[in-house]
Amino acid sequence: MVNTAGWIGRLGSRLSRMEARLDERRAEVEAETMGVPQKPGAGAGAAVAPPVVVAGPRERPDPVTAVPWGMRVAAEVSWRLLLLAGMLWVLMKVISEVRLVVLAFVAALLVTALLQPFVVRLRRLGLPRGLATAVTAILGFVVIGLVGWFVVWQVMENLDDLSDRVRDGINELKLWLLDSPFHVTEKQINDIAKNLTDTIGTNTEEITSAGLQGVTVLVEVLTGMLLAMFSTLFLLYDGKRIWNWVLGLVPAPARPGVAGAGPRAWRTLTAYVRGTVLVALIDAVFIGLGLYFLDVTMAVPLAVFIFLFAFIPLVGAVISGALAVVVALVTQGVFTALSVLAVVLLVQQIEGHVLQPFILGRAVRVHPLAVVLSVAAGGMIAGIGGAVVAVPLVAVTNTVVVYLRAYSQDHQQHGGAPVVGVEPNGATALGEGVDDPV
Repeated sequence: MVNTAGWIGRLGSRLSRMEARLDERRAEVEAETMGVPQKPGAGAGAAVAPPVVVAGPRERPDPVTAVPWGMRVAAEVSWRLLLLAGMLWVLMKVISEVRLVVLAFVAALLVTALLQPFVVRLRRLGLPRGLATAVTAILGFVVIGLVGWFVVWQVMENLDDLSDRVRDGINELKLWLLDSPFHVTEKQINDIAKNLTDTIGTNTEEITSAGLQGVTVLVEVLTGMLLAMFSTLFLLYDGKRIWNWVLGLVPAPARPGVAGAGPRAWRTLTAYVRGTVLVALIDAVFIGLGLYFLDVTMAVPLAVFIFLFAFIPLVGAVISGALAVVVALVTQGVFTALSVLAVVLLVQQIEGHVLQPFILGRAVRVHPLAVVLSVAAGGMIAGIGGAVVAVPLVAVTNTVVVYLRAYSQDHQQHGGAPVVGVEPNGATALGEGVDDPV
């Protein structure tokens, strides 16, 4: 029994020592793991120093994730807008360098849009394409030339009468100023006239330079007219082949959409030109009749000017109407001028609220704010020619954008399959009565 008790005691002491060694080894492993050196001989009962954490390099967040989402979106949009603005600026610089050619070609497109339906009708009557094109072009150019000649002839015929009326009007104005409550004396009026004469005499060189610039402008106008005539001939005769060649320059994935947008854009342009010509003709006839019955000098040339200025939306009507009122004021007096103003306002109100919505329709309607901004921008970029082509360009662009948006939506709905029969709102409402572009 004594031996058994001694053996158990020794076994217990050994187990205690083994536990102590295990605790010591566990403490050493923990110290090595935490980076704290363990003193030799430190047992299980030894105090273990608190672990010291060694600070490593702090990880910084990704800069992309640090930028707020709204700022990232704004930056992405901004650099794309800057890229587009740069491209537009370069395009405008190139167009300004070849402005004469661009305006001549655009004028040819407008004339072609006006004359092409006549070519189509002649071909339906059995005439060959070349003969139908030649007949239409010759008749169109003859009519345009006769209109220009008639305006010049009427102005030259009435120029002496107009100058006499202006002289009489100035004399009447002088007498009115002398009798007016403004206390204007004849000496002051003579001094103003003398100052005007001296100003003209001292600025003879500038006037001569302006005359030479006018000759240069006349040469450019004649050159542009010749370019427009030749371009119109080729567009009338070979327009479809030119359009197919343009389609060949478009990348293949985008070609179906462009091929569908082209005919709709051409129908919009054709409807705009024909509607504008009809509205301008109605304006010129009714305002011209009013000028004729009011016995205003140069009533017929003024009516022709009203017709021509009607191709500049909003602005042209104001300018031509103001010109008619000024001529009536100088030649006939205040009462006639007020009567002419009433006639002009009445006709223009009927045009804006009845004729344009009925003739042009919704297919080529453009918001008045877009009309004003586009005319102003076109005038700043390319003068009168830019103001003339600005609105049809906006109308055609609107038709193309509407069609491509509808085409893209249908294309996505069909899973990339070819889209058949896409008929969005806009120029497609005009029907299929007009051929493909030029």
